Amino acid sequence: MFARRGPSALAALLLLCCYTTHAAAADLADKLRDDSELSQFYSLLEQNPVANSTLSLRSCTIFVPTNEAFQRHKGPTHVLYHITTAAFSKDQLEKTVSSDMDGNPPLYITKSRNGDIYVNNARIIPSLSVELTNREGKRQVMHIIDEVLEPLTSLPTAKTEINNLDALQFIQKADQLTVGDNKLRTYRSQMALMKKESLYMAPGAHTFLLPVDEGFKITTRSSLVDGKVIDGHVIPNTVIFTAASQHDEPKTSAAFEDQLKVTVSFFKQKDGKMYVKSNTIVGDAKHPEGVVLSEIVKANIPVKNGVIHLIRRPLMIIDTTVTQFLQDNGENGALRKFLEVIMDAGGAVLDGINNLSEVTILAPSNEAWNTSSIDNIIRDRQRMSDILNMHIIKERLNVEKIRQKNANMIAQVPTVNNRTFLYFNINGEGADAKITVEGGGVNATVLQADVAQTNGYVHIIDHVLGVPHTTVLGKLETDPMMKATYEMGHFSNFNDQLNNTQRRYTFFVPRDKGWQKTELDYPSAHKKLFMRDFAYHSKYILERHLVIADHVFTMKDLAQMSLTTDNVVLPTFRDSLKMKVTEEAGRYVITWNFKKINVYRPDVECTNGIIHVIDYPLLQEKDVVVSGGSYLPESSICIMLANLIMITVAKFLN
Repeated sequence: MFARRGPSALAALLLLCCYTTHAAAADLADKLRDDSELSQFYSLLEQNPVANSTLSLRSCTIFVPTNEAFQRHKGPTHVLYHITTAAFSKDQLEKTVSSDMDGNPPLYITKSRNGDIYVNNARIIPSLSVELTNREGKRQVMHIIDEVLEPLTSLPTAKTEINNLDALQFIQKADQLTVGDNKLRTYRSQMALMKKESLYMAPGAHTFLLPVDEGFKITTRSSLVDGKVIDGHVIPNTVIFTAASQHDEPKTSAAFEDQLKVTVSFFKQKDGKMYVKSNTIVGDAKHPEGVVLSEIVKANIPVKNGVIHLIRRPLMIIDTTVTQFLQDNGENGALRKFLEVIMDAGGAVLDGINNLSEVTILAPSNEAWNTSSIDNIIRDRQRMSDILNMHIIKERLNVEKIRQKNANMIAQVPTVNNRTFLYFNINGEGADAKITVEGGGVNATVLQADVAQTNGYVHIIDHVLGVPHTTVLGKLETDPMMKATYEMGHFSNFNDQLNNTQRRYTFFVPRDKGWQKTELDYPSAHKKLFMRDFAYHSKYILERHLVIADHVFTMKDLAQMSLTTDNVVLPTFRDSLKMKVTEEAGRYVITWNFKKINVYRPDVECTNGIIHVIDYPLLQEKDVVVSGGSYLPESSICIMLANLIMITVAKFLN
């Protein structure tokens, strides 16, 4: 039972409760002041009376950049652009929220597949969000972000303050806005000529790609910007900021109909540069099929109805030759290193490309050249010319044509050096397709395919062909044509030696189709060759294919040696390998035990040797004895018989 209290005691108790409540309460300003990692934003907040009033009196959400984010930021910081006058937890954030800046420009929220949440181009750092109630009982939320939010603002010289423009107003007033030295006069003129203003003033949330005047240096290019091309520069109903973009994920552009289908996607190079590409999947007479790349020169400009990215050149328009494309992308572009190496090699390679009426280039990315193995040979002009020529094909070869060539086998394509072939392989369909190419012992993945030019295509790849960067084992493990040999060597412990960089190997590797042929010729033996119970015998067969010497033997070497002898004798692990190599119709052929075996891919270079991919194993019927569910190589039988004789003799002598 509580004792009765007088009015004065009750008032004192209420006062004490009220004081305790206010003492326990805290607001976001207190949190900011106490966190040293957020001190720069707090300092700016203190100086802004509107922001202080909001924190004291209203519900709000505040997006707070870290001090580290400020170190990367250049230019003024607009505090009110980081505040919205409603409280949103991460789960409550919708696609757009209005900021407290003049004109209430929107902030765009992107929720990625991996759970990350972005506000414009800034990522909300997980687990650091704070939610509380201030002294006025107002709910407030603070999210910590990794980048300072940048609104669209006007230049100091602008006659009037400009707030919350849509994309059309941005294009019309671009000369008065903070977009650097970038001008949009040519594209603005073409947009007006094609009467496409409604596309850029459409309400909603869209992504707009605007080519700057620099991209119209070719005087005839502007005339190619028709209404469909303008449509191809807009991704409707989707806002894509670069940090939140899904790389290489095609998005449907406004130019997507029965007769013309254009997608747009973003990708980032390892040097940090962002690019956008259009892919005309279905073209027409005015809009050819193919990919067009364009570097983003100023990204993530928020407007009232979405986001704008300024790009170096217009999409969809294919009006340059392969040579011009290389030159355009050579200076600080995606292929800068490739062009540098071409010019350092004397420029003859570029002249050769220019003289081809149809050409396809496999162009290594800038990062592909950053290996010590290339540094060792880059001053050897003749060697580099040979390597560069390995990247040039004398035909128009897009992915669809590669797929047709690859229908029943790995596509084999000659380069400008007719003695060198490239081998393409495609796994998967559509956007998930992975294209690889092998040349001179190097497997490369196509990073960007079908970059279309007037006289051919450019495919950007991730390695320089002809400059080996992996051991014999590494090559065996990754090459799609050598899987069967790798698996047999793996379970028989044959492969262990192939990583040894102190040795020089010449390995005659049967391609997978070659092993499949033995299944028809020797079905029982083939089955056992790939069974772990018979690993010893599998290892014995593989050892016959492996030459170990102080130097490698190229196919040219072996053919030359075969001119002076009936059999070239090569040292193997157990014994020796005898063969003769001839050249027939431009291809090498091995004669072994009176059997002719085609060399499918000669001279696949590795860091510790060389591989020759052959059409059939060095295997014959008398090699294998199959009886009672087991088999033994002939030599093993001889050893067993010899042992049996010795045992018998020993018993007799005893």
